[in-house]
Amino acid sequence: MKDNNIEVNKDINMKVNIAGITFKNPVTTASGTFGSGMEYCDYVDLSRLGAVTTKGVSTTAWPGNPTPRIAETYGGMLNAIGLQNPGADVFINRDLPFLRSYDTKIIVNVIGKTAEEYCEVAERLSDCDVDMLEINISCPNIKEGGIAFGQDPCRVEEITSQVKAYSKKPIIIKLSPNVTDIAAIAKAAEAGGADGISLINTLTGMRIDVERRTFLLANKIGGLSGPAIKPIAVRMVYQAANAVKIPVIGMGGIMDASDALEFIMAGATMVAVGTANFINPRATEEVIDGIEAYMIRNKIKDIKELIGCVR
Repeated sequence: MKDNNIEVNKDINMKVNIAGITFKNPVTTASGTFGSGMEYCDYVDLSRLGAVTTKGVSTTAWPGNPTPRIAETYGGMLNAIGLQNPGADVFINRDLPFLRSYDTKIIVNVIGKTAEEYCEVAERLSDCDVDMLEINISCPNIKEGGIAFGQDPCRVEEITSQVKAYSKKPIIIKLSPNVTDIAAIAKAAEAGGADGISLINTLTGMRIDVERRTFLLANKIGGLSGPAIKPIAVRMVYQAANAVKIPVIGMGGIMDASDALEFIMAGATMVAVGTANFINPRATEEVIDGIEAYMIRNKIKDIKELIGCVR
């Protein structure tokens, strides 16, 4: 529950600001790895997190892909969950009251199969007690033959401006790494009116069971996450952060504070912890503690001194 008496080291400032929203520290959760926090609240004090970023929310319930939907791989995991979720009504009536009982910011991940679906969810959440929306443009656009919204700069700018017109909340555009030029995609999101960007989403991958001579995932292809993708993610965050003036939330293989600091030094204002939550339910809190310890050890008074310090 809410706890406004959490001990904070007053000698250092870990607060960051995105689109006028102040976060007590730069650590949030990666969408799809933390639910709405209900599964983790026995292990993590949600009030310690800068924000909770929820699982994707769509207009109506999505059943997701057939099983098996998860496969381990060297240095990470593949998933083809298919953005399964119970829909906006359940989120608003069940999950949101739960989250609001904690002293943390709420970032809602928004998904859709058409521009109209994205806009509908954004409009419905505009009058809800949430702080920010993260628009997942890696979804397949069914009107364009299944090509992801986020793979073409023109489409990115268009969907960003459309959602922005319907949302009363700041919007973060979540970028796909499965593109040729991440800087061009980041610039397109900025041109469309995004208040910030987050990256990277999963890379596409595949595993084959050589004994059974079949795919490990029913969907054949899944999204690769975990430590294996971190060097790619850091590179893309660096390129994106240097291409735009809006804030960046960095993610992709963060397992500890050292990993998180790489993203921050590359230009990320915030970081999101994802796959690590499956291995260590307390990963987010440990990342916060580790960043604080680093700052104390290196006599850094303000986290802003570290953001983008590598040029």
